[in-house]
Order: sequence, then C-alpha cells, then structure tokens
Amino acid sequence: MWTWSQKVARGRITKGLLMSEVIVVIGPGSIGQAIARRVSAGKKVLLADLRQENAEAAAEVLSNAGFEVNTAIVDVSARESVHALVQTAIALGDVTGVIHAAGVSPSQASPETILSVDLYGTALVLEQFGNVIASGGAGVVIASQSGHRLGALTAEQDVALAITPADELLTLPMLQPDQVTDPLHAYQLSKRGNALRVMAEAVRWGRRGARVNTISPGIIVTPLAKDELTGPRGEGYRRMIELCPAGRAGTPDEVGTVGALLMGPEGAFITGSDFLMDGGVTAAYRFGELAPKPATADGATP
Repeated sequence: MWTWSQKVARGRITKGLLMSEVIVVIGPGSIGQAIARRVSAGKKVLLADLRQENAEAAAEVLSNAGFEVNTAIVDVSARESVHALVQTAIALGDVTGVIHAAGVSPSQASPETILSVDLYGTALVLEQFGNVIASGGAGVVIASQSGHRLGALTAEQDVALAITPADELLTLPMLQPDQVTDPLHAYQLSKRGNALRVMAEAVRWGRRGARVNTISPGIIVTPLAKDELTGPRGEGYRRMIELCPAGRAGTPDEVGTVGALLMGPEGAFITGSDFLMDGGVTAAYRFGELAPKPATADGATP
C-alpha cells in the first residue's frame, strides 16, 4: 500500500519521465504541426525552422493548444546546424519522435538548392537523429508523390542514394549539374532518395529499438502547395487535382492521421516503408486520364 507521500513522490517521478520525452519537428508548417498535434501530448515539442519567425508562429499556435513548446533555428543543409539542433533536443530530454517536414519545392528553388536541402538535408537529419533516437522512438519524413513518378533508376543508383555517406551524396555523378538541369527533376530525385534513405536508415534505427518511415503526399493544401498552384506548373497541378480518382486535394490533417499511425503503438510493426497518399494521382498517371499520350508517327501526341 502506497502512503500519501509516496504517491506524491511517485507522481512527480512519473510526470518528470513523461515530460522528458521530446518530439522534434523540423519544418513546423501545416503538415508538421498536424502530425505533432497527434503525437505530442504530455511531451516537450521542439520546433525548428530556417526562419525564427516561422518557428515562433507555430509555437504560438501549439502553445495556445496546451503543448509545451521550445523553438530553434536550423539549416538542414548545414551539418553543424543539424548537429546543434540535436544537442538542443537532447538537452530537453529523450528524443522519442522526429517529424521532418522541411524542404523546398520546384517553384521555389534551383536544382542545386533542392538537392542540398531536400536530399542532403534529409540524409543529415536521419544520420544525426539516428544517433540519439530513444528506444521505442519513431520518425517520419515527408517525401512526395513526385518520387513515385520518376522513372526507374538502376540498382546501383538506388543503392547509392540509400547508403552513400551524407557528405558524399552530392558528389554522385547522377546528381551533377549537367545531369540535373530542371528543378522538378531535382525534386523527384530528392524525394525518391528520401524513401530509399529511410529504408536504409530503418536498419540502423532498428538497432536502437526505433522506427522510421516516409509519407509521400500528393497535393496537400498548404502555403507551399499554393506556391505551386500559382507558379509556372500550376496548370499541371490543377489538372492532377481534377483528374485524380479522389477529385480533390488533400488536407494536412489527413497526413497527420497517417503520421500518427506510423509514430504510434498501432504502427509498431511498420518501419523502412513509404506511404503514398496522393488521392490516386500516381494511379491516374499509370492507368488513367493523366497517363502520357503515345506519340504518333510524326512525333505529335493525338
């Protein structure tokens, strides 16, 4: 039988243990916040962004919703910056969750920047947080449907994207400026690389008793998506929404639901996997109205 004082002491210890768990959200935009809301109750949340004002805006929203929030600045394309974020996180407690939702889109950046942020940056995050993730912890990386529409790579290229040391990734022949000249191609390569990288990292994270997966969303209504819809590829994006089986864009909360599954106890047997949730856009590209039309004898499409 516990005495009253023992119950109080035990409660304080239990509370301290619970509050020592840390969820790190890199890129706390609409999707990052949607996942964090579902997995961060009773835990500390560390919101990291390249721009302090973005982190603070997200912190105000989550703080007002009852979460204990800290903020940090991070440039995921810089090793020392990612390492500093890891140190900030472990100073708060045990890192039991990593939500990596930072990135740039084809309408926002050059091929070089996209590869540096979306591909190399993700490799750094997986490497650095994979060194400290707690047993029972989980990570989610936000990739993209674009990775599924890139043509097949060779087996050697798949392996290179998956396991080449992070600091050597951008020296791969397939990623040189004469090979990647278009921002969309850079984005597709990066997102394919994210899924492959996570598959390889799942093996290493597993040795620590942790899991990691990717989600590849389609068009989700976020500020980034709005940039794409009003950018030079806007017509194509609107056509994807119109002709996909779902007939609409997705919402951050729908991605949050999948993220919560992957990071929670119900997803305990899922690791090293990529979850495509694009309203059927990729299916329509392969077997529906979005499929490329075959060329005629004179080279034109009918």
